[in-house]
Amino acid sequence: MKKVITYGTYDFLHHGHVRLLERAKALGDYLVVGVTADGFDHVRGKINVCQSLTERIEGVRATGLADNIIVEEYEGQKIDDIKRLEIDIFTVGSDWIGKFDYLKEYCEVVYLDRTEGISSSEIRSAKNPLRLGLMGGGSVVRKYLAESAYVNGIQPSGLFCAEDGDACDRIDSAVCRCASYQELLDSSDAVFVASHPSGHYDSIKEALEQKRHVLCESPIATSEAECRELFDLADQKGLVLAEAIKTAYSTAYHRLLLLAKSGRIGRIVSVQATCTSLLDLQTSSIPLSKKWTSVTAWGPAALLPILQLLGTKYSHATMYKCSLAKDPSFDAYGKIDLMYPGAIGTAVFGKAVKSEGSLIVSGTEGYIFVPAPWWKTDYFEIRKEDPDQNRRFFYQLDGEGIRHELVSFAKAVELGACHPPIERDTSLAIARIVEKFARGDDCLYLKPLDYE
Repeated sequence: MKKVITYGTYDFLHHGHVRLLERAKALGDYLVVGVTADGFDHVRGKINVCQSLTERIEGVRATGLADNIIVEEYEGQKIDDIKRLEIDIFTVGSDWIGKFDYLKEYCEVVYLDRTEGISSSEIRSAKNPLRLGLMGGGSVVRKYLAESAYVNGIQPSGLFCAEDGDACDRIDSAVCRCASYQELLDSSDAVFVASHPSGHYDSIKEALEQKRHVLCESPIATSEAECRELFDLADQKGLVLAEAIKTAYSTAYHRLLLLAKSGRIGRIVSVQATCTSLLDLQTSSIPLSKKWTSVTAWGPAALLPILQLLGTKYSHATMYKCSLAKDPSFDAYGKIDLMYPGAIGTAVFGKAVKSEGSLIVSGTEGYIFVPAPWWKTDYFEIRKEDPDQNRRFFYQLDGEGIRHELVSFAKAVELGACHPPIERDTSLAIARIVEKFARGDDCLYLKPLDYE
């Protein structure tokens, strides 16, 4: 019996896929079809896949052409599959000519001409794209504009800078500059809000009331009550409101959470996360009153792994705040200890103080170490008492997590259901802690910094 194997994503299975499978089947007596896993697609940078792995497998199964369906999960798996399944022929579309010649050492390699005029990418592109308006300026908006180009289903529709009109002009993009927020809303199906946190509540509320979906830089609001009100309004309108902390959408961070919660390091006793940067205060010409403080700029990211690993129901919070001497209302550095019955979470954040930006999750049987800058990680380690048991994990990170975040948001809008990696309770806890820190509740004050 001659065995044939082929691989693909099979997103939105179409006639071209079926024709290729028919021709692959005709090469032998038994056809094995490898469907790429969601995680492996992400690693390969193919993050605009719309259907789940289950949906794509069922699509292949429904053709009746596959004698066996397997899941492709890692680089180099093709060699393992060919040897394990005793494959005689590997086949793939002619657009990959030469790419898989290395498999000729293990079996015959056949490149098949693809059906002209149809592809999954074209099907995705043919759907009406989500018109995404961007509110805000600076590097964050520049990154989102750049990453949106890699995501099928999203089309930047306009740009509006509320605090600094010139900031839009400094962004090198052909996207239309809007004269008002209303003009931005009129041209958009959804908005990405990256303006100053003090204006998040009003901007989000106005967008939701006009039936626009919202993706907002964290924190969603600077008080828990306002944050809850906005989520309730989104629910009433049947809209998606999602918090934009790019780290939460990265593959490495997601795997880290799963491993930690599965008990790989025993019971979690401590989570320590540090996020600091001097760049904004050192280089930006924006007045201090229009800058994000340390707790709004870095606090949410530093709090994220604590709240997601230890939970949002901490028993007590102790906060340490260091302000600028020239403006006591501007926190330049902060530290928050969240106490739990059996654990402690420590978040360190600063814009005028620099520290090692690492993440350490400590357990009774080992710890997880993520090197700086942990919020952009593509790598982490599980370390044990016995070094021979240490393990390293690598995951490709495209666009700092922004690309995956945009895909997740667009898919939530399309499906009419929002199941983001940042749970609502976590968003509410972030808003609550930011609010208390800004008010000075439970705060111990350090000597103000003379920072120029």
